[in-house]
Amino acid sequence: MTATLKFAVFGQPIAHSLSPRIHAMFAAQFGIALDYRAIVAGHDDFARVLDAFAREGGVGANVTLPLKQDAAALCSNVSARARRCGSVNTLIRDGASWRGDSTDGSGFLRDLAGHAFEPHGHRCLLLGAGGAARAVAFALADADVAHLAIANRTHERARALAAAIGVKAQAIGWSDLAAADPFDLVVHATAAGHGAAKFNAPTPIVGTQTLCYDLSYGRAAAPFLRWARAAGALRTADGLGMLIEQAADAFAIWHGRRPDTGPIHAALRHELAASLSGA
Repeated sequence: MTATLKFAVFGQPIAHSLSPRIHAMFAAQFGIALDYRAIVAGHDDFARVLDAFAREGGVGANVTLPLKQDAAALCSNVSARARRCGSVNTLIRDGASWRGDSTDGSGFLRDLAGHAFEPHGHRCLLLGAGGAARAVAFALADADVAHLAIANRTHERARALAAAIGVKAQAIGWSDLAAADPFDLVVHATAAGHGAAKFNAPTPIVGTQTLCYDLSYGRAAAPFLRWARAAGALRTADGLGMLIEQAADAFAIWHGRRPDTGPIHAALRHELAASLSGA
């Protein structure tokens, strides 16, 4: 009898996560038996909860808001890409410790390709400077964008991220966005959609052909996407595709095989549309 492998996703909030469903569908493609659960954890108790999971036989985990930088600090070893961005979203049990990797950037670029957007040579704006934002920022830099502007409510965090990336990145003050020309890509990576606050930013950053992309999906992405459409953007996307693609990259790290994501995109997009319409 094949042993059931134990995996989890950690974050706060986490009850809404589609990761257990996604990995169940991935596993079904290969006949892999796994137990993948969502576990709530915050900054204060993540280390303890992760350790308990390991003692129960956990062999791998995903990490989401707000723990991606916490996860990096708990690893005995991290991949080169995770080390660069200081963010870990994929944990691999390695003996008595954890190895860390980051699949956010690769998943993001795969999904951009699905929206017919090639970052090379384009002017891009990143709103936010947290764990997922860091991975996306380095991915865009590696994709050879012409310019990457980074804005964050705490400007020092944007400055630190821009400095870590180098010559193509520049921190820009939130209030200074009002004087900016429209960008080709605007990526929303703050936690604003996960609370009750409306999203608001100066509208000159958006043109009709700007792709406005929220790293969140579903209701969490709605405030930014509504703002983008009201600002005149004709091209908008949420992060459901990124979620699926980064999950597939994590699955490949754990199991050595990358699943077919096409059917998963179609099924979850249909389910998400039905849930948002109240069906």
